[in-house]
Amino acid sequence: MKIAEKTVVQMHYTLKSDEGAVIDSSEGREPLQYIQGMHMIVPGLEKAMVGHDVGDKFDVVVIPAEGYGEYDERMTQEVPLNVFQCVDKVEVGMSFFAQTPGGPMQIRIKSVGEKTAVIDANHELAGKNLNFAIEVVSV
Repeated sequence: MKIAEKTVVQMHYTLKSDEGAVIDSSEGREPLQYIQGMHMIVPGLEKAMVGHDVGDKFDVVVIPAEGYGEYDERMTQEVPLNVFQCVDKVEVGMSFFAQTPGGPMQIRIKSVGEKTAVIDANHELAGKNLNFAIEVVSV
């Protein structure tokens, strides 16, 4: 059976950066399972999966617009360090959930100064190509 709308798919994957560093992988774990057409994976990968069958192995490069979006500087903001009352020391790379009118949003600390920090609400893979190696396990 080929991958088509509303099919349940299991796949193994390895996601790498453009530089070849492994970002994520299902290696050593159960295959990733999703329902085709239900927006459970990034759009570019979902499009590339259509028509593949069990046993297919292939590579896919998903551009930012079809992955986690382009990096948007407007999603960064400088805030006073005293807003981080839940930690003793704010460090680059820490992540928190901020309450927004649209609900909780994950933010990361991009930089830290003496009295302020720059927070970043972009997805950590925004603006980056997603280089997948895929193996279809079941459809």
